[in-house]
Amino acid sequence: MRTGSEPVTARSPLRLRLWLSVWGLFWGAGGAVIFVLAGVEVWAGLCAAIALIALADIALVVHRMRQGPHFQPGRDIPPYEPVHGTLRRYPRAQHLHRP
Repeated sequence: MRTGSEPVTARSPLRLRLWLSVWGLFWGAGGAVIFVLAGVEVWAGLCAAIALIALADIALVVHRMRQGPHFQPGRDIPPYEPVHGTLRRYPRAQHLHRP
């Protein structure tokens, strides 16, 4: 629900998330290679899992970035008026009640 106090210049942190994921991919893949060469399979597997998670996050962030900006109402659009009255959020099913 809009409250009217949203910042006008708010930006999505997708670029920051992308670079943090690239950083995680770099360190995860590098750690996996180093641990494989050192013969420590458990840590190599953990680092490879981190690299795979970072790679999946990169794919998701790039997809979201390619979607482009979405409509955000400007300052001239007032916040939504709350619903007043006896409107229930989850109305009861009528067929479950016996008279």
